[in-house]
Amino acid sequence: MIFALVTILTALALFAGMLALMELGARAGRRRIERDSEGARSGTAAPEGAVFALLGLMIAFTFSGALQRFDARRALIVAESNAIGTAWLRLDLLPAPAREELRQDFRVYLDTRLGAYRAGEDLREARAALARANELQVQIWAKAATLCRAEGQPVAVLVLPALNAMFDIASERTAALETHPPPLVFALLIALALACALLAGFAMAASKLTHWTHRLAFAFVVSITVYAILDLEYPRRGLVRVDGFDQILVELREGMK
Repeated sequence: MIFALVTILTALALFAGMLALMELGARAGRRRIERDSEGARSGTAAPEGAVFALLGLMIAFTFSGALQRFDARRALIVAESNAIGTAWLRLDLLPAPAREELRQDFRVYLDTRLGAYRAGEDLREARAALARANELQVQIWAKAATLCRAEGQPVAVLVLPALNAMFDIASERTAALETHPPPLVFALLIALALACALLAGFAMAASKLTHWTHRLAFAFVVSITVYAILDLEYPRRGLVRVDGFDQILVELREGMK
């Protein structure tokens, strides 16, 4: 929950910062109007429009990318379940005594993989579990390769590619968990949001009324969007999670009798 708290605090700080900068911009705008009532707004529309457009593009691309990566991670869970299930079934082609030993290795392997995903924010535990899973991959492959050499090519053609696919999808899932935009992108997004708040306050200076409804709505929408982007990028550490899809792997493990 530490990550969830950090993202919430980040969104709240952005919300407060945008409100403060809108007020600061409004005061600066009023002072300029008092100095030069005729030219206070001359020549500022183009740069303001460019900055707001850039903020819109940044939000659109980062949100779209985060959502695509979120969907890809869910799809990889299903793909890993299918790959492990296929390899498990093809163990039936191997001789009985060694097959039972490999099946036990499969059970330990899947338990280890599930343990890595359940570690949540404990990165040390997750990495240790993933390292153990990699060791089990080597162990499973060595045993399966030895048995396939003894059984002949027809068995090897069916068993070894299934194991290879199982290991490949595990590597893809590990890489997907670590795939995020550079921190500079998030910093730029927040900086643009604050800059737009300052410009919005400057634009509101011409009105004698303080448009708190507009200010609150603008700051809230941008802040909650930034929060959603951060939460989608880290689906095992925030409030938006892919843990529910792990049930597919849990059910597969329960079926490994």
